[in-house]
Amino acid sequence: MNLKQLFRLIQINHVLSKHRLDDIIQATHLIRPIRYLSYLSPYRLTHSKAVPRGERLRLALQDLGPIFVKFGQLLSTRRDLLPEDIADSLAKLQDQVAPFSNEEALILIQKAYGVDNVKKYFADIDEQPLASASIAQVHAAKLLDGSDVILKLVRPNIEKTIKQDVALLYTMAGLAERYWSEGKRLRPLEVVAEVEKNLFDELDMLREASSASQLKRNFENTDLLYVPDVNWQLTKSKLLVQERVYGIPIGDLDSLKANNVNLERLAEIGVEIFFTQIFKHSFFHADMHPGNIMVDATDPENPKYVAVDFGIMGTLAPDDQRYLADNFLAFFNHDYRRVAELHIQSGWVPADTRLDEFESAIRSVCEPIFARPLKEISFGQLLLRLFQTARRFNMQVQPQLVLLQKTLLNIEGLGRQLYPDLDLWKTAKPILEQWMHERMGWQAAVKTLQQEVPNWIHTLPTLPRLMHELGQQAQEGKLKTQLSTDDLAKIKQEIRHASYRTSGAIAGASLIVGAAIIKGLDGYATTMLAGFPILSWVLGIWGGVLLISSLSKR
Repeated sequence: MNLKQLFRLIQINHVLSKHRLDDIIQATHLIRPIRYLSYLSPYRLTHSKAVPRGERLRLALQDLGPIFVKFGQLLSTRRDLLPEDIADSLAKLQDQVAPFSNEEALILIQKAYGVDNVKKYFADIDEQPLASASIAQVHAAKLLDGSDVILKLVRPNIEKTIKQDVALLYTMAGLAERYWSEGKRLRPLEVVAEVEKNLFDELDMLREASSASQLKRNFENTDLLYVPDVNWQLTKSKLLVQERVYGIPIGDLDSLKANNVNLERLAEIGVEIFFTQIFKHSFFHADMHPGNIMVDATDPENPKYVAVDFGIMGTLAPDDQRYLADNFLAFFNHDYRRVAELHIQSGWVPADTRLDEFESAIRSVCEPIFARPLKEISFGQLLLRLFQTARRFNMQVQPQLVLLQKTLLNIEGLGRQLYPDLDLWKTAKPILEQWMHERMGWQAAVKTLQQEVPNWIHTLPTLPRLMHELGQQAQEGKLKTQLSTDDLAKIKQEIRHASYRTSGAIAGASLIVGAAIIKGLDGYATTMLAGFPILSWVLGIWGGVLLISSLSKR
């Protein structure tokens, strides 16, 4: 730990002392060497504990900077894990962080456009910010044509603060991985790297604008979610200009009820939006706390979500997406053995894990929460038991899923607030089943074939030459294979995947050839295949066998 990081730890201790969070100081092992300094703090004489503890905690996190604010935002959605007074106070971190001055905001806008007078672009800019968060601040404005927009400005000098805190997190993670018994399994360095990437992504307004545009395209043919338009002409790297949208904040239950919004339907739509983003689009809003979600109550029986703030977006690799879908469906079907198998196949637990023991452990954790509404489920207790199970079976944290886990916490927190009687399992299962049908049915096969046709039309003519060269090398004893340890591990992983993954491009390409022979190819494809009809028949028959085999395993 260098001097800068030591100074930051002392600064954290100072802020906690300033807000009289003495209990946290004494309980934090990380700062044990300096925690006794709090007894000498003058704040113990000048600052009392009369201010509610939730407010003191909120102000401390706010003073400590964006990473700590993000942590507070996440906590605020978990009212089942926090006392009510603390949850209410931390909820203010979602859009009520102390703003920077209007003068600073004006300077940032002028700098973004390289002008001294912003009247060239805007008819009016509100001095009072609409919202102020940890990374950026939002002001309402009016364009020259009278359109209402919002201006999202990155906080001045925020990069320096983030770099300092991220460096400290890396130090803490390195110490945890080295000295903590759980360190290697929880992979803290990789988790911090994921956090770092997401924080710096939030500083790029052009990236956020492109994310908003992509999300809007994904939902343009549905009535589930509305995403405001981006003004690309005025958007810069540190300034986002976007359509101003209106609605009821999703955390304002009194207003939702006053407008006769169907809260059960609203909660169900939220679940549908989440699973649609994860499994259909593989692109999801990963910062869905109440400050970023509004409700269009024009039709109270069929309300529409309105999303803002697209600084944190998540994606899933196809393998992770498939593992999650299989796990969810197996979980919904009470098939705990399948859940255990999937975890072993994916490499999330060691290959030598006893399947029966792992299955039993998963059942003991999950079975008690089935067929019960959200209000009767203690997710705090569930998370604790899942953590204990993961530790027992040496399950590794998957850093690529950190954002998804964060979003799950947000969604579950929103659902608990909106409609505690929601049957989460009944709502989510049909969505997943439909997705699996689309991915594994004939529609998916046809789509894959369409995508692969151009590639294989150019590749197939070269196969005879490649096969001849390969055979000649083998005959002459020149064919050599070198496999590293990593290569062997990858092969082993692929063998596991093969038990539940489609035959893919090989079967698809073979079927293209077989279908072409049956129907009679014309044009360019006919010319390409005319020189080797026997190969065409062989590949076609082979493709048919592979398809039947792959379908029979479903």
